[in-house]
Amino acid sequence: MTQPGVELQELIAAMEQRRHKVEQGGGPERQKKQKEGGKLTARERIEHLLDPGSFLEMSTFVEHGRNRLMEGVDAPGEGVVTGRGTIDGRQVFVFSQDFTVLGGSLGKMNASKVTKIMDLAAKTGCPVIGLNDSAGARIQEGVDSLSGYGEIFYRNAIYSGSVPQISAILGPCAGGAVYSPALTDFILMSRGTSYMFITGPEVIKSVTREEVTFDTLGGADVHTRKSGVAHLAYDGDEAVLDGVRDLLGYLPQNAREHPPVKPTQDPPNRSNERLLELVTPDQRKPYAMHDVIRELVDEGTFLEIQPDWAKNMLVGFARLGGQSVGIVANNPKSMAGTLNIDASDKAARFIRTCDCYNIPILTLVDVTGFLPGTQQEYGGIIRHGAKMLYAYAEASVPKVTLITRKSYGGAYLAMNSRDMGADVVYAWPIAAVAVMGAEGAANIVYRRDINSSDNPEATRAQKIAEYKEAFDNPYVAAAKGYIDDVIPMEETRARLIQTFEMLRNKEETRPYKKHGNMPL
Repeated sequence: MTQPGVELQELIAAMEQRRHKVEQGGGPERQKKQKEGGKLTARERIEHLLDPGSFLEMSTFVEHGRNRLMEGVDAPGEGVVTGRGTIDGRQVFVFSQDFTVLGGSLGKMNASKVTKIMDLAAKTGCPVIGLNDSAGARIQEGVDSLSGYGEIFYRNAIYSGSVPQISAILGPCAGGAVYSPALTDFILMSRGTSYMFITGPEVIKSVTREEVTFDTLGGADVHTRKSGVAHLAYDGDEAVLDGVRDLLGYLPQNAREHPPVKPTQDPPNRSNERLLELVTPDQRKPYAMHDVIRELVDEGTFLEIQPDWAKNMLVGFARLGGQSVGIVANNPKSMAGTLNIDASDKAARFIRTCDCYNIPILTLVDVTGFLPGTQQEYGGIIRHGAKMLYAYAEASVPKVTLITRKSYGGAYLAMNSRDMGADVVYAWPIAAVAVMGAEGAANIVYRRDINSSDNPEATRAQKIAEYKEAFDNPYVAAAKGYIDDVIPMEETRARLIQTFEMLRNKEETRPYKKHGNMPL
């Protein structure tokens, strides 16, 4: 083998020396401090996230723009590591902010590294994953750093719905920096080491005199339980990164493709006799919708999204016959599964995400209606509930609805009835579809008969029974074509798999428009 000459050897050595300096980030001491704080380094995160040996780094030697305040400031790699790699053999693009270099602060050239891989992801039709760990805007660069954020935000919005965008919050994310993750499809946070907020504890204390810690203001539990900003929380960097890999398995590469099919050993015609024990006809007895979902889907695996926020509504991903599906379901064990402001927002966002990425939607219905009360009305339940109606009507992916026990009033429509665009609607024999429940309806419809009766309670019970037999069942709606079939509970899995297979190549033409005007 021909040996390079002395001059070339020196050039190669200089290149390797420069590369080594970039790879060291802020240096051993700062990396040690990062690990003592329970966090991986920027490069370790990429290593854990991607398939071994698949990372191709880009913009390795980019440096910050020179100005009076940045003269003499060393920032290896400009505080962010960017490139491409694979997850389960599928190409993704990733940027990983390096807190050991100027606190991972964002300047103009730092942003240019991020936007370059975002543009490449859009051009090649691949997901973008952001590993966030940054002190925020680089104050020394002034308006240039704000411009950098603007360029990222713009791409977050323009590429939204084109390629999946996932944000992992693995450290601080404050001020304007929070809006890039907020514009992406999913946000995952690490408990105890990450936080998100617009204004920090010190500013809040100076303005409102309220004392609050970083974690209680914007930690993972806050955003997965109270604000609904984040979708999933895990303990530690590794678990978050594993969560990103798991989530990507349900998503396609881009909006032109379908999610990958995962072969399963779970028989498509497996009987669901356990459902006969889980769900009874007695509407006063709540049941675990989680158990119903796990009984139906492949290998009982359900990746719930936002599991700790708006618990009366369940959303998440699963597979039926190997095919990825999005599930939207009322939760009878929380607020009787009623629809309120947060539940409507949660469902609407998830429905639109599924529609963006060609993921069929299964809706499981057990709902009494929208939550009444002044708090909900003053908070705009009309507007928020309309988001859910809009999302279902707008979605053109295959949509299958199963009424498990009851579907009443306006919530019947909001949970994707045939009138709202469901392709196929099923019901179990124990289901009831009506304007309202039999007890309430009997009090209104038969008020005179009950009030004039010698025995009002007996007459009321009789009228409730009559109403149930005449209206509070699935057969009136089925007779009118609003329900396609009333199916045996134990055959549900097989029927759902057959139905989604039937709808696999569904196409739907909509009127021309620039875009709709969703009631935000």
